[in-house]
Amino acid sequence: MKKIASVFALICFGLNTSWAQISVGSEDQFDYSSPKEYEIGGITVTGTQTLDEQVLITVSGLKVGQTIKIPGEKVSQAIDNLWKQGLFADVSIIASKIQGNIIFLDLQLLERPRLSKFAFSGASKSEADKIREIINLSRGKVITENLIVTTIDKVETYYRDKGYLNASVKIEEEVDSTGINSKILRVVVDKQKKIKIHRINFEGNTVFSDKKLRGAMKDTKQKLFYRVFTASKFLEDNYEKDKKKVLSKYQGKGYRDAMIVSDTVYSHNSKTINIDIKIDEGMKYYFREITWLGNTKYTDEELDAILGIKKGDLYSQTLLEANLYLNPSSKDITSLYMDDGYLFFQVTPVEIQVAGDSIDVEMRIYEGKQARINKVTVKGNTKTNDRVVMREIRTRPGQLFNRSDIIRTQRELAQLGFFNAEKLNVTPKPNPADGTVDIEYEVEEKASDQIEVSGGWGAGQLVGTLGVSFNNFSARNFFNRGAWTPLPSGDGQRLSLRGQTNGKFYQSYNASFTEPWLGGKKPNSLSVSVFHSIQSNGVSRGDASRQSIVISGASLGLGKRLTWPDDYFSIYNEVSFQNYNLDNYATSFLFSNGYANNLNFRTSITRSSIDQPIYPRSGSQFSISAQFTPPYSLFSDKDYSTLSAQEKYKWIEFHKWKFTSSWVTKLVGNLVLNVKANFGILGLYSGALGQAPFERFYLGGDGLSGFALDGREIIGLRGYPNNSLSPSAGGTVFDKFTFEMRYPVSLNPSATVYGLAFVEGGNSWYRPVDFDPFDMKRSAGIGLRIYLPMFGLLGLDYGIPFDDISSKLGKSGEFHFSIGQQF
Repeated sequence: MKKIASVFALICFGLNTSWAQISVGSEDQFDYSSPKEYEIGGITVTGTQTLDEQVLITVSGLKVGQTIKIPGEKVSQAIDNLWKQGLFADVSIIASKIQGNIIFLDLQLLERPRLSKFAFSGASKSEADKIREIINLSRGKVITENLIVTTIDKVETYYRDKGYLNASVKIEEEVDSTGINSKILRVVVDKQKKIKIHRINFEGNTVFSDKKLRGAMKDTKQKLFYRVFTASKFLEDNYEKDKKKVLSKYQGKGYRDAMIVSDTVYSHNSKTINIDIKIDEGMKYYFREITWLGNTKYTDEELDAILGIKKGDLYSQTLLEANLYLNPSSKDITSLYMDDGYLFFQVTPVEIQVAGDSIDVEMRIYEGKQARINKVTVKGNTKTNDRVVMREIRTRPGQLFNRSDIIRTQRELAQLGFFNAEKLNVTPKPNPADGTVDIEYEVEEKASDQIEVSGGWGAGQLVGTLGVSFNNFSARNFFNRGAWTPLPSGDGQRLSLRGQTNGKFYQSYNASFTEPWLGGKKPNSLSVSVFHSIQSNGVSRGDASRQSIVISGASLGLGKRLTWPDDYFSIYNEVSFQNYNLDNYATSFLFSNGYANNLNFRTSITRSSIDQPIYPRSGSQFSISAQFTPPYSLFSDKDYSTLSAQEKYKWIEFHKWKFTSSWVTKLVGNLVLNVKANFGILGLYSGALGQAPFERFYLGGDGLSGFALDGREIIGLRGYPNNSLSPSAGGTVFDKFTFEMRYPVSLNPSATVYGLAFVEGGNSWYRPVDFDPFDMKRSAGIGLRIYLPMFGLLGLDYGIPFDDISSKLGKSGEFHFSIGQQF
């Protein structure tokens, strides 16, 4: 009814315009049956306050010396010209004086007021900010009936989309005495109560229960106390879509004639509504004969195998369309052709006969010609260099069009972390005349550099950290003064600098650099890192009472993307060296004076098909790694039982094996399930030497540590205190399992926010022989993640433990805070 009223107001406004055109001077002076010619002797303008009179005369089309007929077409046209400007509430032309055949005209205009400012009443500040973007009002805009009606409609639509179905809006006008012919508009909002759905009732359904049909409606949900992630507000557009989804559910089970006979939305009380839907299910149908027409590239048998539908199968329109056009696994007929260049391919299923409960379908195919790629362009990359983007693109000029390559390219661009994954877009531009296609990729830059400023407690001391990571760095422009804006960037390299200190007792510095495309030809990465740390009792160097440990090290790594078993695999090899130098340092180490060296090689094979790094919704990631030192003890005839600890561990030896996995599955909408499993074992070469006291696993807590002096690996398990699930000397074997449900609050790249609920468990053991996969410490809880481009991923979790761990813990919950990592 409100829309009808708006249309009626606009019609009345148009009629008012027509009536105004009849008013031309003093009618009793002119004979309308016998128009007379006059020469215009002068033109004046009255009634305007802010507009230029000469401009208005020019707009009218009349000019002094012009010969016109009165009544006549030129006067009517002049009035029409002035009305078209939208600046006046009334327009008339009056003959102010007539001397013989000379006539003097006066353009009498009623100028519409202009908007000086506007305000809101009854709307919150956040609502008002969003409405301002929608209504597009600005200072100086002419206030018309159309402007008022349109603004009211836009504001009411905004509130209806928020579930305020009974919201009403009016606009109050107030003269602004500070301006000429200006008005202040006040948008007065009466939101009333938000209307939710109390009950959705179905009638006539026997195949599916009411519950299953309600489940098919993705965005129209009735109010239930446990429904957290889906609102129960009523939105008409969503409701219409959900009715189609109900019918799709029937059609997926062979009920092709299912229809909604009637549906009624009515008030239950002042806050809720009910919906009644009456369904005619019809009869169940089956596929009979499926024939192909127009296919020359593939045989009927090959197409039948891809289609996956046999004679006697339930007639499912949903399955038929999925296997023809958009199967999530890309195993459909259209993908088969488009992955081989047939961009212009079309297939149309036609029911050619319905006999009883059986249907014959003919697949009419237009294959067209194979299309080759002509141009590949990128737009939107204002910071990242074209070559960095283009080297990730799998569609190349001259190649046959391949839809799978386009989909994979979008994933690769998202994985870079430089672009807003929600705004990635690709536009194929076919050229049927020459059988080519241009492909345009559209990206939107987002901030990717990060800064870390934090404080933590470790080893009984308060430690401050300052770090920066430049994730789209350009080393080749380092000495180019003009490229510092504020830093040289755009080449996709990563430079990280980090420092920790608590003053004179502890200092640590590390730096790393990664080039993802060494040489620029192939995706082979080079990583270099160095670090140096000093911990002491605070006494100055040279003092006999000084106690200190100095740790220095470096690593060099090379990575390579693999094409076998598939091109989601990669391999990374790294050589690293650490030197531990102790001077009268009698604390957690096995010796207080001397040194230890750790020279090791690590190799890892990873397969990652995660769709995007920040909030993934599909894909998986698996990694297996082996890290080992040379087996010094196997080539030595020393009696380790007689050696000091410093002699034993002058050269540390061990081998470490780890397996990590993560599966991400989208459940409903953006609700995501993430399942993770992690294992690790630290091995030895010689029983006589025993297990190395370095590189051990410490399980429990937030997974963070101020610093670690013995190469230990900190592994989080929420709900328990830090390191509480490992022996005091660390574990040599561990396992951990996590089930996590995630739902986004905001996917804005400048502040990605999502909530989560988790269940996880794990344990660690002192010796591998003690490993028991059923001896698990379990917990559950909730959390929140906020990704800010400048700071990375920030997390807050609250976990409740299920298992007692002796004197370390009762069964109270634990809060955990994390920076720059996921559990």
